[in-house]
Amino acid sequence: MDMEIERKFLLPEYPERLIQEGRVQVITRHSIDQTYLAIEDGQELRVRKITDLDSGEITYTHTFKDGKGISRKEIEYSISEGLYNQMIEAVKAVPLVKTRITGIWNGVTVEIDLYTQLELAVLEVEFDSLEAAESFVAPEWFGKDVSVEKKYSNKTVWKELQNR
Repeated sequence: MDMEIERKFLLPEYPERLIQEGRVQVITRHSIDQTYLAIEDGQELRVRKITDLDSGEITYTHTFKDGKGISRKEIEYSISEGLYNQMIEAVKAVPLVKTRITGIWNGVTVEIDLYTQLELAVLEVEFDSLEAAESFVAPEWFGKDVSVEKKYSNKTVWKELQNR
């Protein structure tokens, strides 16, 4: 089982100027529909429909995560469109929709998530070790570190979306 080690920041504004100046190089742009199948005691099962906004290619994934905080166990694999649709139909939930911009800033891969149904933008950085994550000094433009704030987790945001 792989470990996901990441920090999350509340992005105050989209870094358009940094992109235009070439200080952030955009690598990929995806639209992601994310639906949770089960959430319990730090464990979650989810599926995603991922559309590449440049090529139009669509892929589907199934993910299991276990743990809380900035370091969690993660298993993710590709699934078929048919299996994805069966799972979506079974849970009858509203997917959380976001646009993910993956880029490089100062040699660091950053993922910017712009949530379609909410006024929310976050930036995530994944790390190879807990030590690297804890010692990382974020620039001011990343915004407030919300890595351990539950209200900004995707599953919490998704749960709130179901009640609308």
